[in-house]
Amino acid sequence: MYWNIIPECISIIILLIIWSYSRKGSNLPTLTNQLFQACFLVTFLAISTNILSTCMLTYTQIFPIWMIELVTTIYFIFTPLMGMIYFLYSSTLIYNHTKLSKIMWLGTLPGLIYILIVLSNPFSHILFSLSSEGVYNQGSFIFITYLLFYLYCLFCLIIVIINKKKINYHIYKILSVFPLIAVAVIVIQQIYPNIILSGTAATMALLIIYLHLQNKQLTLDSLTNLPNRSELFQMMEILIEKYGHDPFVLLVISLRDFKKINESYGHAMGNELLVKFSEFLSSIAPLNSVYRFNGDEFAILIQHEQRHLVKQIIDLLDKKTISPWIIQDYSFYVSTVAGVATYPQSATTAEKILNAVEYAVIQAKRDSSKQVHYCDENIMNSINRRERIIEILKDKIAKQSFELYYQPIIDLKTGKYDFAESLVRIPNSSLGPLYPNEFIPIAEETGLIIEITYQILEKACEFINHLSKENIHIKSVHVNFSAYQFNESNLSNKVIEIIESHHIPLSKIKIEFTESTIAKNVEVVTHFANYVAQKGIRMGLDDFGTGYSNIATVIGIPFGTIKLDRSLILAAMDNEKSAGLVKNITRSFQDLGCSVVAEGVETKEQNQFVKDCQIDFVQGFYYAKPMPEKDVIEFLKHNT
Repeated sequence: MYWNIIPECISIIILLIIWSYSRKGSNLPTLTNQLFQACFLVTFLAISTNILSTCMLTYTQIFPIWMIELVTTIYFIFTPLMGMIYFLYSSTLIYNHTKLSKIMWLGTLPGLIYILIVLSNPFSHILFSLSSEGVYNQGSFIFITYLLFYLYCLFCLIIVIINKKKINYHIYKILSVFPLIAVAVIVIQQIYPNIILSGTAATMALLIIYLHLQNKQLTLDSLTNLPNRSELFQMMEILIEKYGHDPFVLLVISLRDFKKINESYGHAMGNELLVKFSEFLSSIAPLNSVYRFNGDEFAILIQHEQRHLVKQIIDLLDKKTISPWIIQDYSFYVSTVAGVATYPQSATTAEKILNAVEYAVIQAKRDSSKQVHYCDENIMNSINRRERIIEILKDKIAKQSFELYYQPIIDLKTGKYDFAESLVRIPNSSLGPLYPNEFIPIAEETGLIIEITYQILEKACEFINHLSKENIHIKSVHVNFSAYQFNESNLSNKVIEIIESHHIPLSKIKIEFTESTIAKNVEVVTHFANYVAQKGIRMGLDDFGTGYSNIATVIGIPFGTIKLDRSLILAAMDNEKSAGLVKNITRSFQDLGCSVVAEGVETKEQNQFVKDCQIDFVQGFYYAKPMPEKDVIEFLKHNT
């Protein structure tokens, strides 16, 4: 009989190419990766023994019968078992550790029974037989080989369909497609038995798996070719699960002020620096221990037997900071900061370790006097408190239960309280009272500030309606916008929609934001301010004088009021030059058509100073403190 093995020869070449590329991918010792490599081995053995057996059966005069029968038997073992190993691989992507062992045991049972049948074939000849002249004859139960392959493909489809809602849709598509393709190829082989396609079916399935599930691009950073953050996380989970009693250290290193390098030299230069820095870390760290963590941050995972290397790596980093980096004829110095977390001292889960070391890096960046921050008890307590505050904020958002305090603002010319600033408060929580200087930065870092601000705007509009019912009329209520609010793509329309839904004039709301907000995104903020101002919403600049912008920047935005930062008033009380500066700034803004608000006035002397400067409005404890809605309504009733 004539067999066409050209497809198998092409398949083994493709298989070797895939194997070569896959070796550069994930090095994690996971069961999934181990079974993926097992898929290669079984497929390679099946195809190679198939080709060898076919050649031997064609040239029986060259090879002894026992050798032909041995190779053919090996082929019969591995070819149907390709289906089994692919089924086991699919199972690792679907089931957790608890269910996986049971599924794998049940999954291997048909394969083990089949192996026993193959091993008994030299005596039973139910699969194939060879005559003394080397003539190959199919046995009466040869269909078992096809049946087993079809059975495992069916198993793959069943477990995928059953768990459709539990697995990622991308994985679902891949795991449901490759068994169908494999079955289609084998059906073609049964129709044309002289064309050998069993290895082709497996190679096609393996190619699909590699491209979509095991591709090195999924685990390696494209710029530095280092394993990525996801790979680091999985590696830590493996270390904790398999070697739970063995400690390890996670060191995360960040380039300080890397943004300035991009701004000064361009992103191409910045990327080249990141590549060189990653190569430097790889040269001083243990093999395969360096990861691209995030942006300009890199991680080094140091296992128990190498913990002494932490100090050595930090010392080498220190030495490197005093020598320049030379890139494209440019020379510049780069300093680093680092966070260090240890397992299990710092935390006992991979997620908490990552959170801890990230927090430590942030603290190191804020502290210019200290290069390395360790995740000690104080940092871990701060992290735990931060996590609880995040949960409190999420709960407050869900229940819309933030409380607003209002601080009246007095017009020095008329003596009337024409404005009030809304201030969010959390007077009661599981942690006790929480103050804005603590929870607002956390809300900004997590993005929760966006929804919080919308709720503040809603409550401020409701407050204005309450004042109207009490026959109290003020010109506007100030609502503070964070820089993060301007990440919203439809911010202006959303703001207008909220105000109009409460049936109040748009001019009753004054939106305030700081100089730092403008500095972060001048164009976006300016466009927003001009658009909503045209609709009637008032604009106010908060905390002018904190050093982020200048009068030229302010001129381009339609501010109605400029609020001087409290620090300017305090400095003016003790310094004649500062006092003169405040007077000149006030006069300049008033000449531009803006009203000036003095913030943080608390004493008689400060009040007299702002009057002498002819400042328009005052906000401070000297006149009124921030009050809950009920109290501020009573205050305004008696002070209108």
